[in-house]
Amino acid sequence: MTQADVTDRTSIALVTGGGTGVGRAIAKALGAAGYTVVISGRRLAVLEEAVEVLSKETGGSFHAIAADVGDPASVRALFDAIAEKFGRLDLLVNNAGITVPGVPLEEVTFEQWSAILAANLTGAFLCTQQAFRLMKAQVPQGGRIINNGSISATTPRPNSAPYTATKHAITGLTKSTALDGRNFDIACGQIDIGNAASDMTQKIASGVVQANGTIAAEPTIDPTHIANAVVYMASLPLNANVLTMTVMATKMPFVGRG
Repeated sequence: MTQADVTDRTSIALVTGGGTGVGRAIAKALGAAGYTVVISGRRLAVLEEAVEVLSKETGGSFHAIAADVGDPASVRALFDAIAEKFGRLDLLVNNAGITVPGVPLEEVTFEQWSAILAANLTGAFLCTQQAFRLMKAQVPQGGRIINNGSISATTPRPNSAPYTATKHAITGLTKSTALDGRNFDIACGQIDIGNAASDMTQKIASGVVQANGTIAAEPTIDPTHIANAVVYMASLPLNANVLTMTVMATKMPFVGRG
């Protein structure tokens, strides 16, 4: 049973970065589970194409709203549009994110650092902030937030300082959000992903630098497995929470000495 089945109203979900990759898989699974799904991202044409395809594939209800999660005004406009159209938000999936080229730490430009910080961390914070405002005010009060983390937060790849720093910070944001949301029936959890197949991980499947300096291809998994895990996390009543979950390719070089 999903949250959408708990009452006679349809639950409303927002998936940031929902037009492609893992975000699109999550949006599809939520729509198939009965949620009305808003997908956001910076490219409206990509979102509209996703809405059309996902609606046909699942028979679900999908809506596109373009937004830049790193821009406070754009995020406010996104949540204002959701409040005006649907009156509430039951689930926020903070999925939007980018990475930067795998170069030595000293070669990362300030512009690259600023861009990944805005997309991966500031965006998640701004969306969480607006979700809190809406979830506290709506009736019934409360909702759920699920953050897209990464196993890189605790076990980084070589030359990945900006990405690792943002994902490490997401873990802190998840825990603080879970704590601050307690009194308002706002639950927050995090899914740490290991090598879900997407445009971002194409290079991983062909070969990436390992901790010992060698180059090796790594296994990936279908993002549908991530999406199904998110649907499970979202299906729980608000008095239960998956604080952290790791979903990874079984044979990737994560558990062990590297």
